[in-house]
Amino acid sequence: MADASTQDLKDRIEAIEVAYEFMLSYAAQGHASEMQGPGGIRDQLSRADEALDGLAASAAGLAPKGDAAWSAFVELLGADTEKARAVLGFVLAQDQIGSQLVDNLNASLHLRTVLTDLFLIDEASGGSDDD
Repeated sequence: MADASTQDLKDRIEAIEVAYEFMLSYAAQGHASEMQGPGGIRDQLSRADEALDGLAASAAGLAPKGDAAWSAFVELLGADTEKARAVLGFVLAQDQIGSQLVDNLNASLHLRTVLTDLFLIDEASGGSDDD
């Protein structure tokens, strides 16, 4: 597996996991309206969306040549990320992103499916080794 491809996938997974952890915390804080500023919920959601854009292609770059199972999983990952990006895009299009909206986003099966996909691909690619 190429080091640059492995690092790209690792960086994408990290960005998505950090955003999700932020989302869990934000949802629990009870904000009626969005807290503005760098590093806020909108920034975190945007980073997650950027990391999802091209995630399947990044994972495909790690596939062993001719591995049909890996290819099938990457295709599934692509479909799952499209759905998760649609949900994120919907939330990002709102004027205010309060805690209740984020709590509902956290419960989205589309987002949770991608997180599960990431756990699988991270393990399969050897990306979960402690650094």
